[in-house]
Amino acid sequence: MFAIVRRAPYALMLLLALFVGLISLRYLFPQIPGFQADNVVANRFAAPFLPIHAGAAVAALVLGPFQFWGRKDGRRAVWHPLSGALYMLACFVGGATGLVLALGTTSGPIALMGFGLLAVAWLYANGKGLAAVLGRRYAEHRRWMIRSYALTFAAVMLRLYLPLSGVLGLDFTTAYVAISWLCWVPNLIVAELLFVRARPHAPALQPA
Repeated sequence: MFAIVRRAPYALMLLLALFVGLISLRYLFPQIPGFQADNVVANRFAAPFLPIHAGAAVAALVLGPFQFWGRKDGRRAVWHPLSGALYMLACFVGGATGLVLALGTTSGPIALMGFGLLAVAWLYANGKGLAAVLGRRYAEHRRWMIRSYALTFAAVMLRLYLPLSGVLGLDFTTAYVAISWLCWVPNLIVAELLFVRARPHAPALQPA
């Protein structure tokens, strides 16, 4: 029973990632009825960068949860090197195109900074994670990849906050500007708190 409770957050994360990944396909197939994209298409860089960004972000979102699966002996699954490389590639493409799209936002400079910094942080986290694994610093690599997926998961939080703001009757433009930060900054804070919780406590200093 305890094991099920411990796995529940992971299962929820996976289900949300798959759901948001599925509905995000509307950016790749706008011609399908019911799959029309929202106001993001007003972005002046939407063509050709929006479909590329959406495809890469969906791939990262869906691949991400599987990177944290491990064997009972603590080692990574046999598919991890390949799936991890594909995840990183998706993040780099998604981050680069996300930065371009942030520069084309029609929601003002605060939203531009929010989404722009998200893209920069996403690229930076994956760059540090890549450098760590190439240097065989696996514990450091794991921390950076947790940060990476916290940023990838911004896609999920964005799509949770947007309808919630509508239910609450908030002005869309105002809410969208706030969500450009809320979709990723709290995710990073939660990741850092997990690191603190997992860190072994330093031994108490003994009197001289």
